Amino acid sequence: MNRKTSIARLSVLSNTLLIIMKVVVGFLSGSISILSEAIHSFMDLLAAIIAFFSVRISDTPADERHPYGHGKFENISGVVEAILIFVASAWIIMEAVRKIIHPKDIEKIGLGIVVMAISAIVNFLVSRKLYKVAKETDSIALEADALHLKVDVYTSMGVAGGLFLMLVLGYFFKSPLITYLDPVIAILVALLILRESFILFKKAYSPLLDEALSHEEVELIKKLISANCSDTMSYHGLRTRKAGNYRYVDFHLNVPAEMTVKNAHALCDAIEEEIKRSINHTEVTIHVENL
Repeated sequence: MNRKTSIARLSVLSNTLLIIMKVVVGFLSGSISILSEAIHSFMDLLAAIIAFFSVRISDTPADERHPYGHGKFENISGVVEAILIFVASAWIIMEAVRKIIHPKDIEKIGLGIVVMAISAIVNFLVSRKLYKVAKETDSIALEADALHLKVDVYTSMGVAGGLFLMLVLGYFFKSPLITYLDPVIAILVALLILRESFILFKKAYSPLLDEALSHEEVELIKKLISANCSDTMSYHGLRTRKAGNYRYVDFHLNVPAEMTVKNAHALCDAIEEEIKRSINHTEVTIHVENL
């Protein structure tokens, strides 16, 4: 099992444990903010499962039906995860509004605070590991999963803080308005999740449209090509795209008519090696033309 698969499995296990804890405490306390966090964690679990399978598929070597590899499976999983996050946030908002219309006292607030604190700590540790492996392997699926958990850290802390505020205010004041804090916190959590889904959707969807690599990467590629070309050479038609953690570059290289095929081939090899050494997981195709 490679690093991407093993870290994705860790995310699945941690999310499963947190969901069970949040659902039990959410129903015992009657807190919509805790239940909203349980739904959020359920979406995280689905995302983790999707990431687990997508990284396994995306690392499968190219075959006859997929000559360019399976990298875009990671992008598809990212889009699906973004949609799931959006659905979860919509559900949370609806339940929170219902709670505002029909308020209900919260019980076992102390237990809820403890569970949210545990959730924040666990997700913080797992998300750090996910981000590290995602950065090293350039995996959009693992990055998406890490983003889920990172947001979950903030939302868990927010819910824990809100419950603690309710506990303190409820001790000194007996106003029924305190019960409205719970659904208001849940709505704030949902809005944060909506923002997360938009960012993730945009990042995962762009490569499916064969959008060019980042400006920094394209400029680096241009610099490397120019560094290997003499004044009598030029290039045009540079195209770049990305699929999962794989990058594809192709362009036309104009060489002097008197250059031999052997020398032209050696030049192309040198350019390819420079680009691959500077940018990981890159496939380069060069079309040689005579000036």
